[in-house]
Amino acid sequence: MSVTKEAVLDKLGSIKGPDLEGDIVSLGLVSDVFIADSKVFFSITVPAERARELEPLRAAAERVVRQMPGVAGAVVALTAEKKGGGMEAAPAPRPAPAASRPPAGPRPVAPAGRRDGKIGVPDVKSIIAVASGKGGVGKSTTAVNLALALAANGLSVGILDADIYGPSMPRLLGLTGRPKTVDGKVLKPMEGHGVKVMSMGFLVDEETPMIWRGPMVMSALTQMLREVEWGALDILVVDMPPGTGDAQLTMAQQVPLAGAVIVSTPQDLALIDARKGLNMFRKVDVPVLGIVENMSYFIAPDTGKRYDIFGHGGAKAEAERLGVPFLGEVPLEMAIRETSDSGHPIVAAEPDGPHARIYRDVARAVVARLDADSAGQDTKTPSIVFE
Repeated sequence: MSVTKEAVLDKLGSIKGPDLEGDIVSLGLVSDVFIADSKVFFSITVPAERARELEPLRAAAERVVRQMPGVAGAVVALTAEKKGGGMEAAPAPRPAPAASRPPAGPRPVAPAGRRDGKIGVPDVKSIIAVASGKGGVGKSTTAVNLALALAANGLSVGILDADIYGPSMPRLLGLTGRPKTVDGKVLKPMEGHGVKVMSMGFLVDEETPMIWRGPMVMSALTQMLREVEWGALDILVVDMPPGTGDAQLTMAQQVPLAGAVIVSTPQDLALIDARKGLNMFRKVDVPVLGIVENMSYFIAPDTGKRYDIFGHGGAKAEAERLGVPFLGEVPLEMAIRETSDSGHPIVAAEPDGPHARIYRDVARAVVARLDADSAGQDTKTPSIVFE
């Protein structure tokens, strides 16, 4: 017997707080209910100052849901939304000390600076987003290997894992532990394979679900971007969560993104979602640097025969149709999956191998597009109005 969202809400209608006039459902305190593998996830919004006092309310809600037929487990959190989304508001960026300024010499990537009034990150020259319209297309694997390929091509690179709900960079880069702080205020990024990294995965346990609403997600993203001592970087790669939600809009509205890389697989369904992501960035005036076709083809290791498991060439044809660059084809390859799972992505594990060369070619195409966009950019760009 499968449990439904309606049945859960009906059961929660019996839960009342010690001094609440009404149940938690009718008072609008229950977030959207999420059900996966017969496990139920939701949060209850309470005043911040009463969170500890109302812990029995949370426990009671979790208990009644766990007892429902068809429920394998329940995870319930108390959400206290303060001003700024429940976290301290991010302060204005401070000028970096002179010692942390980039060294003299050629820098192949044009600085992001300010774009449409958005404030950049001190000493970070360009910020690019790696995005996909849907999950399961290998976006994070592409993002980490792109970042490592940019570093292999001689750039200083950082990665911001913007997927609050499903952070994957700690596992992909084989990193554990908690980041240290500078003066108890600013976080120092972790470092793996020569790139600096910040992720929510360093701040919470891997199996802890992040049941946060939009304002909390946006505040967390802002803090991980601006309250981290990134130092001098040519490029900061932002691994976006899939889709076109709060995280993407927050980055587009508040951060001077130099561009976005869209990741898709070849089949039509993936391309439909990729098109949505591409159009979203266009609407908020973020340049689309190009499309990567991931899982493009498979070469059988025993026979060398090629198989187009998900079709082939769909992303390239879509890029041509939409008038955006096609950045390259990445095969469906066991070694890419194995090295990612082990925390040693293919570009780091086999830097001279054929798959690392593919990612380095993609990285060169991205840098070339950044340079081209910068050369043709009008300094008096119009302001963006969000209706």
